[in-house]
Amino acid sequence: MGFGLVGFDGDDTLWHSEGYFRAAHADFEAIVGKYVDLADAGLHERLLDTERRNIKLFGYGAKGMTLSMVETAIALTGERIAAADIHRIVELGKAVMAHPVDLLPGIRAAVEAVARDRPVVLITKGDLFHQEAKVRACGLADLFQRIEIVSEKDAATYGRVLGEFSLASHDFAMVGNSLRSDIEPVLRLGGWGVHMPYHVTWAHELEHGLEPGHASHMETVETAAQVPAAIGLLESRWRQSKV
Repeated sequence: MGFGLVGFDGDDTLWHSEGYFRAAHADFEAIVGKYVDLADAGLHERLLDTERRNIKLFGYGAKGMTLSMVETAIALTGERIAAADIHRIVELGKAVMAHPVDLLPGIRAAVEAVARDRPVVLITKGDLFHQEAKVRACGLADLFQRIEIVSEKDAATYGRVLGEFSLASHDFAMVGNSLRSDIEPVLRLGGWGVHMPYHVTWAHELEHGLEPGHASHMETVETAAQVPAAIGLLESRWRQSKV
């Protein structure tokens, strides 16, 4: 007997993503650096603050990032930035939207192994159009019983998904790279988590409220190949908790 459902995150769990955003940020800095001293301007912090404010309006993803970069560039340059450079910033966002979908090493085999004995779902957040395009291109859609593209990953979202499966939270495990979005909300509901850190993470996703008491419901792995064994280990603890 295993978990009633196992969820997988998309960006930086199934396929590479954050690296493309980092590259766009670097090019953005070069553009704005023609107008201001980057060290004095605190560009990184200003952009992050703008992105955080705009999440409720634009959501997550490349489109929100692009609009936030444009807003930040206009503010930091005192509206001096040239239209040509605004256009260059827009093109950075378009390039992120069009990036290739490259799977993480070993992830298909890992999902297949987990799916042999348990139903699996994909739960990913971000821009609907972009996420749909990634799902189509990733070649993994056939492995999932269901694909959920959501605007936010919080306890309410996970609770809704589990409710639609008529599943208790303690019978669910989530695999993902973000403690904030993939692990903490599930653990707070009483579920289980496999954290697979990506080598770079957006600063917003580094903020979380996990506590030592959550440790028994979580395993951390270094590679996709370790995910099936981590799920098995959590299932052993899950079965013991039912005795």
